[in-house]
Amino acid sequence: MSMSMGVSTAVARCCARCQGPLEPGDLRCAVCGLAAPQGSGPAPPPVQVLRCTECGAAVAYSAEAQAPKCRFCGAITRLEQPVDPIEQADWLLPFGVPPAQADKALRQWMSTLGFFRPSDLSQAATVEGLRPIWWAGWLVNADAVVSWTADSNAGALRSAWAPHAGQTQLPFRGLLVSASRGLSLDESRELAPYFRFDQAVPAAHRTQQQLGPADAVLEQFDAQRSAARKILSERIAATAEDTLKQGVIPGSTFRNVHVAVLLRALEARRVALPSYVLAYRYKGRSYRAIVHGQDASRVTGTAPIAWGKVALVIAGALALVALVVAVFALTRTG
Repeated sequence: MSMSMGVSTAVARCCARCQGPLEPGDLRCAVCGLAAPQGSGPAPPPVQVLRCTECGAAVAYSAEAQAPKCRFCGAITRLEQPVDPIEQADWLLPFGVPPAQADKALRQWMSTLGFFRPSDLSQAATVEGLRPIWWAGWLVNADAVVSWTADSNAGALRSAWAPHAGQTQLPFRGLLVSASRGLSLDESRELAPYFRFDQAVPAAHRTQQQLGPADAVLEQFDAQRSAARKILSERIAATAEDTLKQGVIPGSTFRNVHVAVLLRALEARRVALPSYVLAYRYKGRSYRAIVHGQDASRVTGTAPIAWGKVALVIAGALALVALVVAVFALTRTG
């Protein structure tokens, strides 16, 4: 994943409590949560959005779009003017996959889901909707203090393991954190590594060139930058273990590695990420898949299970167990 697009932003001032950077429009410090003082930067103007009544996702409102249903889950949307300001994307990534290729990618994905899926899924499924959308994400630079405890073979002497603990500062650059309400965290994590940020275009240029299908809509950043703090801390904690094993924790073998993360700085760019949301139906039930807007080989989603095949495998396993027991009993009596 290319991370050539910088994420440093013009900082109006710092938080009075933790000295973390405050960006224009911040209602609270993204590091410690302290309310930002008035005058920390111009707030985005009030906007109208289409809010989903089920998943809560909000997309840009357009009178011409006439989109009464949510692009993510198909539920009814309603027009809303939020009280808090809505932040706008700084950068948009262009679509590289046309709609016809996205539909083909869905069929190919269905045919590779494995034995426990219906054999006729790719042929029998009916695509009910193919909806291009830019979903919301933060491209983040952060500095963190990581406290850790672990057992390793260093200094173990007669024992196999010895306890260690410490604290170190680690930089994290170019992390993509989902700000989407329409996509699950698992879906966004599967798509995230394959976006090409070197192709990013300033959002102000969206109307000046063709960046995607004409009916593509833009998910709104109706969550503040500080909302990324918990997700970002979890992601840093999950990846810090590998970094700590590469020279920070003494020794060459490790166990019981635990980390705690304290963010010291957080700078973010708001990016709009292209994808297709495809709703399809199989034998009367609806399912959803997400096709990456820049790499059609990356597809994630839900699919039906062939319970007949599951039952067949279970029955076969039980029959095998019964046969083994019978053979064992015969050998014992013989």
